[in-house]
Amino acid sequence: MNSESARQAAEYLSRARTSHRRLDELAESIRPEDEVEAYLVQERLHKTLSEAGHGRLAGHKIGCTTPIMQEFLGIPNPCAGAVFEPTVVHESGSVDFSSYLHVGVECEIAVRLSSDLPADVTPHTRQTVAGAVESVMCAIEIVDDRWLDYPSVSTPTLIADDFFGAGAVLGNPCTDWQSLDLSAITGGMSINGSSVGSGIGGDILGHPLEALAWIANSLNGRRSLLCAGEFVLLGSLVQTVWVNKGDAVEIDVEHLGRASVVFE
Repeated sequence: MNSESARQAAEYLSRARTSHRRLDELAESIRPEDEVEAYLVQERLHKTLSEAGHGRLAGHKIGCTTPIMQEFLGIPNPCAGAVFEPTVVHESGSVDFSSYLHVGVECEIAVRLSSDLPADVTPHTRQTVAGAVESVMCAIEIVDDRWLDYPSVSTPTLIADDFFGAGAVLGNPCTDWQSLDLSAITGGMSINGSSVGSGIGGDILGHPLEALAWIANSLNGRRSLLCAGEFVLLGSLVQTVWVNKGDAVEIDVEHLGRASVVFE
């Protein structure tokens, strides 16, 4: 894929998101063939969307880091995207249901960084990224199925369009997280008061910080990096649940507290 094809793919995806219309698989001439090309298109898409008024990038999301989500989507490896600042809600709030095409929610563990994670001599590990973590929090990832038929869309194309990413609700930050066993904490999600799923931190690649190391290395491989102040959604403990207008969503993650959102 050359730079012109990447530009055309990014502009197509940007126009669809900005005009609030569903997407089909990209034309073969501008379709990324692998994840390297997918992230090239994604990078161009972020620039195009920011220029179109979608705001700056505030954080990152990682999909398919847990067995339940890998099975749900049929994708065996993590996939990353970005989160734009205007789509972030803190602790609790409401969002406009009509601003999405087919909106869903996920129960996540997230981190915020106190320092950059640039490329190092050796790849980042769970141990080396821990020092850059300022806080850990629960989070609701808001996802949007923008596709006419997403199961028929290639994984690189899904990645190019931020892998369903559409926003986040971030819980209160826990700054003394080092005292917690993040792999053992439990989390669950309810909609309108009824439980819809639960999981444990160890479902995320064995330990949540393994996902942080993965995205740090992925970005470094693309000549980019995680930066101080950014947050990262590390993966869902429950299967995506698609919501209806008026639904009230709440997550409760052990030691990290609660977050909630209403789709008005």
